[in-house]
Amino acid sequence: MTQNGFRSLQLNVPGLGCWVTILLGAWLLGAVGLGWLVKSALVLVGLMVLLPIVAIAGVRFWLRRNLVTGNCPVCGQGLNGLAPLQTPCPSCGTLLKATRQGFERVTPDGTVEVQAIEVDVSAAGSTLEAARYDASRPDGGATLDVEAQALPESD
Repeated sequence: MTQNGFRSLQLNVPGLGCWVTILLGAWLLGAVGLGWLVKSALVLVGLMVLLPIVAIAGVRFWLRRNLVTGNCPVCGQGLNGLAPLQTPCPSCGTLLKATRQGFERVTPDGTVEVQAIEVDVSAAGSTLEAARYDASRPDGGATLDVEAQALPESD
């Protein structure tokens, strides 16, 4: 007999360690219970399916409430913007503020916004009748009576 005897006996079975690990894991899960594992997997799958649907619906709802479509009050260019933000008009460069009603020019506090009207002087003669200007705006306006006289032509 040799000196090593039974100590040198080796069991060489390829893949046995993998099977032992799987059986040990199955035994452990069986001892603890599989209900929690199945429920956790179902919750994770449910979240992965429902979370994108809820996120897309939320973004669409937010855009429907905050996206403003209208025209530039200065040049009439069609614009899109978000309600609380300011944006320059790409056509004329005027700084505009998007509101729920449309776009408004950004003016410093105390500035009165008026709209110019064109008056034909040749048809009225030397004295123009009193013109009435109604500045009705969504935020409330005023009526302004204007009287104008044409200057005599110079030689």
